[in-house]
Amino acid sequence: MTDRVRRLEDLEEIRALDAAYCRLLDSGSWDALVELFVEDGEFAGLSTARGHAELTSFFGGLASGGLTAFWHHVTNLEIELDGDRAHVCSFLFQPCVLHGEPHVAGGRYHDDLVRVGSKWRYQRKRVVFDYFAPLSEGWDHGRFSLDSARATRGEHA
Repeated sequence: MTDRVRRLEDLEEIRALDAAYCRLLDSGSWDALVELFVEDGEFAGLSTARGHAELTSFFGGLASGGLTAFWHHVTNLEIELDGDRAHVCSFLFQPCVLHGEPHVAGGRYHDDLVRVGSKWRYQRKRVVFDYFAPLSEGWDHGRFSLDSARATRGEHA
C-alpha cells in the first residue's frame, strides 16, 4: 500500500512541477523558474543552457530575441517512474508573440527528472517543436518562422 501511495504522490508532484514551470516561465519569474532545475540542469530547445546562471540568462533573454509574450499549455503527460528518476513526455501548445506578431507553436517536451531530497527537479528539459508559425498564416506540421524552433527537430526538419 505504501508504495502505491508514494507512486501516486510522485505522479501528482511531477504534474505540479510542470504547472509551476509554465506559470513561472510565462510570468517571467526567472529565479524561481531555475530553482525547478537541479544545479547543473539543462534546457535544450531554442538554445541550450546548463546550470542556473546560464538558465537565468537564457530565459531572461527571450525578449531580446523577439519573443516578448508566451503562454505555455502542457498536457498529456506520460510519466515513467524509476525510483528517484523519472522521464516525462508531454504535449506543448504555445501561443506567443514574436517580433510583435502573434504566433502559435506546438511540440513535445521530453524531460528527465530526479528527486532531490523530497522534491522533483528537472535534470534535462528538452523541447522539440512540430510547428512555430505566424497565426495569420496558420499552422501545420513542419511550418516554421523561427529557425531555432526548426532546429529542435534535428533530422526530422
